[in-house]
Amino acid sequence: MFKEFFGFSCKPFQLTPDPDFLFMSRVHKRALTYLNYGIADNSGFILVTGDIGTGKTTVIRSMLKNIPQEIRIARINNTKVDSTQLFSMINEEFGIDSAGDDKTRMLSKLTDFLINQYAQGGRSVIIIDEAQNLSPNLLEEVRLLSNLETDKSKLLQIVLIGQPELNVLLSRPDLEQLRQRIAVSTHISPLSREETEAYILHRLKVAGNENAVEFGDGAIDAVYSFTKGTPRLINVACDFVLLAAFADSIKTIDVDLVREITGDLIINSPKTRAASVRVEEAVPHEGQGNSRMTLTAINARLQNIEASVGEIQKNDNGFHQVVLLVGEKEKELSRKEEELANREFLLIEKEEFLKKREENIKFLFGQHLKGFPSGII
Repeated sequence: MFKEFFGFSCKPFQLTPDPDFLFMSRVHKRALTYLNYGIADNSGFILVTGDIGTGKTTVIRSMLKNIPQEIRIARINNTKVDSTQLFSMINEEFGIDSAGDDKTRMLSKLTDFLINQYAQGGRSVIIIDEAQNLSPNLLEEVRLLSNLETDKSKLLQIVLIGQPELNVLLSRPDLEQLRQRIAVSTHISPLSREETEAYILHRLKVAGNENAVEFGDGAIDAVYSFTKGTPRLINVACDFVLLAAFADSIKTIDVDLVREITGDLIINSPKTRAASVRVEEAVPHEGQGNSRMTLTAINARLQNIEASVGEIQKNDNGFHQVVLLVGEKEKELSRKEEELANREFLLIEKEEFLKKREENIKFLFGQHLKGFPSGII
């Protein structure tokens, strides 16, 4: 019903790196152009870096959609491995049977495969994602694979994809030879404010309805403020904003809704929950309009009242003060309890919605706050 309500053929802000949704910002267009050029030119090493969630994987998949059939691809996504495991995965990706082989035998079979591919007019490419996790020694072994070449052409091309830490790793003196072999290098940075708006509209259009919702004044600015132009975070924020709009049966997104949703995303991130356990719904303070006081805060005030009563009771002369204080506080708490009762149904209504939201972003924000995995637009 979500898709029918907005007139979508598919979800516009799904987190899978679908190349059909690739938005050609200035940096993404340049990255794809560099990749296509490097593959066509049979350059040695190609380096693609970018912050978490900026769209590296989507760019790679877009490139692979149009790669010539004579080029064989080995894609490596698990880089927290040793050299034997790495070469085993490379051979498996190329369809080479290496079961039970030691590393020497695996390298021999890989060499034979590359020579046969070249003899038949084909080429071979290894794409290593999350390459920043490779150790310097393992990167050096990867470099040695690129020594397989004829007088005029390389038998193997290698694409390294990683977060900015990969550039730091490659700056090590002991990796100078690898660094000098990088023929093509590009970095994917976050989107600008204007590109963020164009990105959102682009994904709505690809999903089937560019006019599905209208963003009011300041709404896009609020999205950009939260995401800083990172495509993956834009997807997360907009997905929940649309879900909230669907729940409220509205098609106009205002700045308050965006701030409410992005505020919830921050609250429900693992880091924030570890720092402070917070009740979602709250009660207004007197004279503070829309400002809110949580149930936890009310409990804290109860404890303060009890502590104050205990102190006064120690003094016989202050017993009358105790009576007055307790009476006032009882009235205040009674009023708060009535307000809480009136809002209880709102808490119940939101509970399932918030649970779903937390489950979907738990993994994402856990990775983002320590460093996201591979980029997704």
